[in-house]
Amino acid sequence: MSNYDKIIHVSSSIEQAELEKEDSVQRGARHYIALAICTCGVGYAPLIPGSLGSALAVGIYLLVAFIETNLTVDLMQRGFRLEEISAWLHAVNLLIFLCFSLLGIWAAGVCVSIFKDKDPKQAVIDEVIGQLITFLFIPFTFSWKTLLAGFIFFRIFDIWKPYPINSLQFLPLGIGVCADDILAGIYAGIALSIFYAFTL
Repeated sequence: MSNYDKIIHVSSSIEQAELEKEDSVQRGARHYIALAICTCGVGYAPLIPGSLGSALAVGIYLLVAFIETNLTVDLMQRGFRLEEISAWLHAVNLLIFLCFSLLGIWAAGVCVSIFKDKDPKQAVIDEVIGQLITFLFIPFTFSWKTLLAGFIFFRIFDIWKPYPINSLQFLPLGIGVCADDILAGIYAGIALSIFYAFTL
């Protein structure tokens, strides 16, 4: 273990101890909004909440793909070029995803204080973010084989946590909740892009 990893682990242990000493959080509107974002409606499931969060992300991906496919067809009929449409949609997707990720990191940080746990099992927004990152590496597709491969690749890296994913989860508050899943999504995205290239 590197000195950096040792420092991160010690810092994480101290943060967890401080969380456990804190008084219970008096919940207000901000806390309930954060809980809704952080749990995504499936975080309280008794079994595999993380996998349910990833499955929810696949559903979000399919919905966005459906909307943007129909929007692209409509705009092309109005005379816009495919390259122009794709460029704008790509920029909008990245902007929306960035805002969504920042909102998720904030919500996860609030939930850490509510549940007094550095990585509460009820928090699945990190799985949603990581799974969506996985699909950013390929063009929109409705292929069930590609979607299943992306889901499996992300779950493998999220559970396995190869270096340095395993160290990122010890970062403070919402960053620690989401950072490891973000990198797991990048790893899975690389694996998915290779899979996609070989199945064209």
